[in-house]
Amino acid sequence: MAQIIVLPHEELCPDGALIDAQPGQSLCDALLAKGIMIEHACEKSCACTTCHVVVREGFASLESPEELEEDLLDKAWGLEPTSRLSCQVTLGSEDLVVEIPKYTVNMVSEAKH
Repeated sequence: MAQIIVLPHEELCPDGALIDAQPGQSLCDALLAKGIMIEHACEKSCACTTCHVVVREGFASLESPEELEEDLLDKAWGLEPTSRLSCQVTLGSEDLVVEIPKYTVNMVSEAKH
């Protein structure tokens, strides 16, 4: 079982969080199960960037992102070298420290305007 440390986020988890997560689960699902209501406008289908996170520790233990995820990340607010879409991160047995960026870009709803 992996532990995920979520750094404090002003709105979603002001005190931060510690999550015990099952290997094979998506990071987004683990956050949602703990009550951290990270946006996921495309219903976790890798079609937006609303579930963008920055992996502060444990990034090297993750599977490499697919090309579609990398293309979408280019449009994410606050992109960093260790940015990932949480819906595309499959958890392993390594612990992670993640930060949810302050802002998000909703590629789904903004494309409709």
